[in-house]
Formats: sequence, C-alpha cells, structure tokens
Amino acid sequence: MPLTITQVDAFTGQPFGGNPAAVCVLSRPADAAWMQHVAREMNLSETAFLLRRDDGAYDLRWFTPAVEVDLCGHATLASAHVLWESGHLADGSRAVFHTRSGMLAANQRDGWIEMDFPAEPDRPAAAPAALSAGLNADLVYVGRNRFDYLAEVESEATLRSLVPDTRRLAEIDTRGIIVTARSDTDGFDFVSRFFAPGTGIVEDPVTGSAHCCLGPYWQRRLGRAEFTAWQASERGGLVKVLVRDHRVTLSGEAVTVLRGELVAGPDAV
Repeated sequence: MPLTITQVDAFTGQPFGGNPAAVCVLSRPADAAWMQHVAREMNLSETAFLLRRDDGAYDLRWFTPAVEVDLCGHATLASAHVLWESGHLADGSRAVFHTRSGMLAANQRDGWIEMDFPAEPDRPAAAPAALSAGLNADLVYVGRNRFDYLAEVESEATLRSLVPDTRRLAEIDTRGIIVTARSDTDGFDFVSRFFAPGTGIVEDPVTGSAHCCLGPYWQRRLGRAEFTAWQASERGGLVKVLVRDHRVTLSGEAVTVLRGELVAGPDAV
C-alpha cells in the first residue's frame, strides 16, 4: 500500500512561507538507505520519518538530501502538525518523539505548536579563516556548539545583506553556520540566518534547532529568557523562544501545502 507523504510549511501561518518539510508516517521500520533516497527525491532541507511505538510515542528521524541529522526543529514541528491533522494523535494530546537527540515533545496551544527541545549553548571559539572570508563580514562574536558555529554581526542590515561564499563555508568542519544580530525591527528581539552547504543546504529558510543555541546566547546578551525571533531568509519565519534551564521551548505555526502517495516504498531499495 502506498505511503502518504505530506509537505508542511513550518514556522509560518501562511502557505509558501517558513521552512518546508516532508513528513512520512511509516507503517513498519524502513532502512536508512531508503529514507535517504526519499529525502533526496523530495529535495527539501529535511524530510522526517515517523514510526509509532507500542507506548504511543514515535521514533523520529530527519534526513537532508545528503545526510541524516541529529536535531531538526522545523521538521519536528511539521511532524507534530501532521500527526494531529491526520488523526494519528487526538487534538490536544501530547506528541512525544524519540530521536538521536533524546526525547522531544510537542503540544498545541492557541493555534501554535510548542516544542520542548534541549538547549544547545555555544562557547567562544576561534573563527576559522573560511568563516569570515565566507561570510564577507566583520564578526562581533564567534562561538561553537556541538552542531554549528555561531557568528554575530554588527546589525540587522549587515545580516540581511550577506551574500556568502558557500564554497568557502563548505570547507568548515561543522553542520552549519548560524549568523545573528540584534533586531532593529519592531516586534523582534533578534534575527538570524543559517547556512549549511556542507550538509547539502545552501541556506535553510527557518532553522528551529539553531534557536536552541540562539536562545541561550541572547539570554546571556540581553539578560532575559523569552524572545520573538525572525529568521531573515527569502521565505522568512517566526520563532518564539523561551529558555528554561537546560531546555528551550520553541513555538511556531504550521500549514499543510501538499499531500501525495509515495509509491516507491521501503522495498524499492
């Protein structure tokens, strides 16, 4: 029987904004090689695969077109949205996911989806030569966590005008590069962009997992724990962030834009 695959725009309330993710709810386990083929076919920044466990929670894995990743916010948001929308989970119930980054959870609140994620704070780090050259900007601060480099630039205008040399950025041994600045726009506390050419993503439209680093960083910088953030990609996306000890609550909206049948199932590889 063909599997349903759903494309969801995450961190937006309007179609064709935010970050698109594909979501496939499996009926049985599938090989990683097949999942990677599907992610490459979908050609989105991430494709998520869900498999229900006996306790009602779900195993959740995320794949870019090139690799499996350890943490992904927007595809988790999309996954929770699909489970509720499709009736796999009842409205108002908690979505629980077992992932390579531990247990994650999502809840519905006033039309938004709240996700409980691990904080991924950075530590100050020396900037690789390819970082400043690849961004072609003066860097106010450079840090690193277990996934990414974090670079602060002097202004929102600087951040928005970046035209990075992605070939240079791909030389850096990291999942991606988070670039951030304090926002000059009313209603937002900070802005960011995310580049990950080394994992097959030139620029990610909205990166939930990056905000697990950005939240603690701006908490240190601004002395508070709750933020409204804008990821300033071409599509753009809104993320609400609450830092709580070693966890971060990420909140966003999601909208389904496409639903189809995946005829080439797990036996195709």
